[in-house]
Amino acid sequence: YRLAEEGPADIRIGNVASDLGIVTGSGEVTFSLESGSDYLKIDNMTGELSTTERRIDREKLPQCQMIFDENECFLDFEVSVIGPSQSWVDLFEGRVIILDINDNTPTFPSPVLTLTVEENRPVGTLYLLPTATDRDFGRNGIERYELLQEPSVFELQVADTLDGEKQPQLIVKGALDREQRDSYELSLRVRDGGDPARSSQAILRVLITDVNDNSPRFEKSVYEADLAENSSPGTPILQLRATDLDVGVNGQIEYVFGAATESVRRLLRLDETSGWLSVLHRIDREEVNQLRFTVMARDRGQPPKTDKATVVLNIRDENDNVPTIDIRKIGRIPLRDGVASVAEDVLVDTPIALVQVSDRDQGENGVVTCTVVGDVPFQLKPASEGEGEPQNKRKYFLHTSAPLDYEAVRDYNVVIVAVDSGSPSLSSNNSLLVRVGDTNDNPPMFSQAVLEVSFPENNLPGERVATVVATDADSGKNAEITYSLEASPLSSEAPGSIFTIDPDSGDVLVQAVLDREQRDTYEFQVTARDKGVPSLQGSTTVVVRVSDRNDNEPRFMQDVFTFYVKENLQPNSPVGMVTVMDFDKGRNAELSLSIQPGDHDQATGIFSIENDTGTIFSTVSFDREQQTSYTFKVKAVDGGEPPRSATATVSLFVMDENDNAPTVTFPSNSSYTVLPPSSNMRTVVATVVATDADTGLNADLNYSIVGGNPFKLFEIDPASGVVSLVGKLAPKHYGLHRLVVQVNDSGQPPQSTTALLHVFVNESLSNATVVESQVARSLHTPLAQDIAGDPSYELSKQRLSIVIGVVAGIMTVILLILVVVMARYCRSKGKHGYEAGKKDHEDFFTPQQHDKAKKPKKDKKGKKGKQPLYSSIVTVEASKPNGQRYDSVNEKLSDSPGMGRYRSVNGGPGSPDLARHYKSSSPLPTVQLHPQSPTAGKKHQAVQDLPPANTFVGAGDNIS
Repeated sequence: YRLAEEGPADIRIGNVASDLGIVTGSGEVTFSLESGSDYLKIDNMTGELSTTERRIDREKLPQCQMIFDENECFLDFEVSVIGPSQSWVDLFEGRVIILDINDNTPTFPSPVLTLTVEENRPVGTLYLLPTATDRDFGRNGIERYELLQEPSVFELQVADTLDGEKQPQLIVKGALDREQRDSYELSLRVRDGGDPARSSQAILRVLITDVNDNSPRFEKSVYEADLAENSSPGTPILQLRATDLDVGVNGQIEYVFGAATESVRRLLRLDETSGWLSVLHRIDREEVNQLRFTVMARDRGQPPKTDKATVVLNIRDENDNVPTIDIRKIGRIPLRDGVASVAEDVLVDTPIALVQVSDRDQGENGVVTCTVVGDVPFQLKPASEGEGEPQNKRKYFLHTSAPLDYEAVRDYNVVIVAVDSGSPSLSSNNSLLVRVGDTNDNPPMFSQAVLEVSFPENNLPGERVATVVATDADSGKNAEITYSLEASPLSSEAPGSIFTIDPDSGDVLVQAVLDREQRDTYEFQVTARDKGVPSLQGSTTVVVRVSDRNDNEPRFMQDVFTFYVKENLQPNSPVGMVTVMDFDKGRNAELSLSIQPGDHDQATGIFSIENDTGTIFSTVSFDREQQTSYTFKVKAVDGGEPPRSATATVSLFVMDENDNAPTVTFPSNSSYTVLPPSSNMRTVVATVVATDADTGLNADLNYSIVGGNPFKLFEIDPASGVVSLVGKLAPKHYGLHRLVVQVNDSGQPPQSTTALLHVFVNESLSNATVVESQVARSLHTPLAQDIAGDPSYELSKQRLSIVIGVVAGIMTVILLILVVVMARYCRSKGKHGYEAGKKDHEDFFTPQQHDKAKKPKKDKKGKKGKQPLYSSIVTVEASKPNGQRYDSVNEKLSDSPGMGRYRSVNGGPGSPDLARHYKSSSPLPTVQLHPQSPTAGKKHQAVQDLPPANTFVGAGDNIS
């Protein structure tokens, strides 16, 4: 193609598709410009070749600096033709010849040109004038010279030289007499042949001098020599010699550069006296392969005479350039920053990159061989089979030579080495990181086909039974695994009712309480599926064997025990006491206590615990400025086989940080509020008012109802403490409601206070004594037990029926007794006595040993005698930990060591008897009682005695 320089952007150059005979339009064949993109671009669908935004200046192109043939200045480019899905790729080379335009003005070497002409020269004498230079060439080059005004003694003549240049000459037309006029000043203009033409002018100053008859003459007109590149400065090249027949000053010759470029004057040195030409700076053949210039020999006559000779220096190549390896993308396989991404399922012999190897040297020095080193599944193949390809510039496709496997090798470092044929040879290398992309070709795999897990009975629902882990050799989405449960092939029972599995982590969770005595083995299948397309899966069989163990573990009365101590406390002082129990008996209930290190080993060497009382002692004196709090765990281990244990967290705060818990000033625990059943929703029932002696966040309080609201009738504003009615009141809601309100401050760690708000739902307050007695019983009822409305409402009708039935039964029994008495009385009247020695007939009406008539009476007596047992049953149900209920039939209260720690108080549960493990008095109680607490004479009432003016201070983890 041909293209004029200095054109605008988007100039159409040609259509590669049509020139190659390729049909376009279907979209199956696309085009990609692999090189030449600095100045050119191509439409990947139509193959239209055009220019980019970058302007093309022929005179500034490096490859056109020394080119004077318009067909030798060109831009090379490469176009790849890509088949569907890159099933085939063809690479074509193209060339755009840059045509010269007239964009440069011819200029003289100086704005003032000086010419010396001796007097008495005959008419017709010629004088060579300095030539102008024009960066353009051809018709845009210099076309003519002209004098703007011609004096009578001079005339301008332009001669064509052998090398095609125009040489301006000044011709003497008349006699010159230096004594009459010694100088002439003329205007010389040069014009090129462009359209429009460009021109410039200079002043030609002609000086008339004395006669110098002979001019110097060179031995030959052209000097030619070879010079090795990289020759050191000072290396002599050749000597130019000229002779002059004159003598004296007119015969003394000096040598100077004539028409020589800037690079010639920079690289070479010419000795003015001897004519020796030598190296001034090292010459690189890859930058300049030939130097052509003229040298002038000038005598010292007045005016001096000159002669010129042409010097041609051919720069001989040395093997001083290593081969260069350029790795570029080819087709649709991305290559960026030296990394090519190739899918593992790519076909063998697929081209993945274009490799271009070149050497700036010539001849054998530029002949390059290229190969892939190392054991990698890639090889080089020539990109074209053309014989006209230069030896110092070759292109290869990098092909796959074997299947790729992401799971075996994910990255290949492909090293390509190029070696030239010089002596000694030079080599270079370049590398390409081939990153293998994953495809979903590996299913998830379990390490075991059958996984057996031992799991204890009496578990809590939601516990983790085991974690199954499958691995997938793929990556990304192909290696993301989800787990699911399925029935075992040997069992038709679906595992979903008992076991579940976390689809992401593989944690198998049990949703029911397992009982080994009912079933000791469960078997199901875990399936692992990856997220590839299509998805692959693997499975394993899980066998859960339920193990029988010591059924009851030790229980701490609180999960978190919080104690506050003053700084500077004496070493070995008690700092708190923990309470623990075990519902087992015998050796299984023998507990041993120990201190466990906290998160930062805070308790190591600082705390000890007394096993008999649970009292914790410190071995150091606390300094709050050094450390404000300590957190550690107390571990209780029973004597069962295997032993069971439990831990409780102990938080010890050194005052004075957040050392004041919120105090509820209204209402008191023993007060109550009457709420009419006709109250509307959002009616304000009461306002809980609490204060905190601290300030800032430690005094920022929030309120919450944590118990006693099973019907969700009430809610509390967390900021203001306003308790509102939010549910509709029904008959079953009549009666006393005990709301357990927890007030928390925002300190770190937070402190909280639990208070009771009693709400009596009724039309009026007719009997305040009854309500006050209910409130009093509420104070001794565990907080975990809800008091809300009338618990006997649903059973009222049944109770009435029972009462009627009982009355009817009593009347019937009385009637039968009367009938029997009357019958016996009448019978005794009818007899006259007993016969001697005869056994009397058995009285039919006499009560027998198993007479059912006697049973009601016996039950009646027994009912009174077993009243304490019923009361104890109520106590046990209310006090069973974790909300479980005791079976009043199967569990013997007298044998249970846990039950022995409770005693009945007002029909409610007793608190645990700490005397079993500890001494009767604690050096530091765990519950902070207020002065308004109800009588503390009963040492072990409900789990913790509830004072009217708020219950206890804690960390908010337990409310009972």
